[in-house]
Amino acid sequence: MNVNLLPEPFPLGEMQVRRVMEMQIPFRMPSEMFPDADPEGIAALAPELTPWAIDPETGMAILAVQSYLVRTSRHTILIDTCIGCDKTNTRIPSWSGRSDRGWLRRLGEAGVAPEDVDFVFCTHMHADHSGWNTQLVDGRWVPTFPNARYVISRAEVEWGEQAGIPQYEENVLPVIRAGQAELVEGDHALDDEIRLEPTPGHTPGHVAVHLESRGTHGVMWGDLLHSPLQCARPDWWFMIDSDPEQGIESRRRVLGACAEHRHLVLPAHFPSPSIGRVTAEGDAFRFRLETPEG
Repeated sequence: MNVNLLPEPFPLGEMQVRRVMEMQIPFRMPSEMFPDADPEGIAALAPELTPWAIDPETGMAILAVQSYLVRTSRHTILIDTCIGCDKTNTRIPSWSGRSDRGWLRRLGEAGVAPEDVDFVFCTHMHADHSGWNTQLVDGRWVPTFPNARYVISRAEVEWGEQAGIPQYEENVLPVIRAGQAELVEGDHALDDEIRLEPTPGHTPGHVAVHLESRGTHGVMWGDLLHSPLQCARPDWWFMIDSDPEQGIESRRRVLGACAEHRHLVLPAHFPSPSIGRVTAEGDAFRFRLETPEG
């Protein structure tokens, strides 16, 4: 798909925010992604979301894989780090053993070298959110960002350690061993501009990241939602959610708050231009694109 993988930055209060994309692809059929989705419900929502979020040729949901680069007056921050290179992925073979270093190159084109990053916030440790945490150097996994503190939910790390998943071994454990991990509670605050909110369900320690500056409030919600289909149907859980009922509860709570307070929403996976706001419509919600990027 012909997509600009490094859109222009935009202001959020006094912060500068920029999407750094790794890819955007037709991913899977909505009925596969959301096991509780009914064909009639998908058919009713599809016309409004085609061709932006549903590929007209295949009927697949379109998925972006991207990070958010946030520059405050004090810090340079990355929220999630996409897939990375040389990683193990037993669920999506095409994401395993990648050699495309385009994401890291685009970060450089945005004016940020790995050593410039102060904090890496991980919404959760799935392979498409933590991959560039580390890279393979001389056969050993080392942190990609040598001066960064990696802020990760303690509950997420405990889950990953117990589950023995490749993402923990490749993307998180090397950061812990390097002494760069900051394991925090789900409601951790970095300062008066950046804080976390526990949003469990997709994974046990999943968090959303809140950005606040000069009266402007943005929420990067990770995998709380994978598609704008779930705005209309927050009861549609994603196929690998660890606790579907908990995910539905988290989704309704965050969507309700975003709608009530008019927060700017920074989704991880909604297709480009990705950013928008949520409005309430009865028991459901509607996502409306808003493109602050220049």
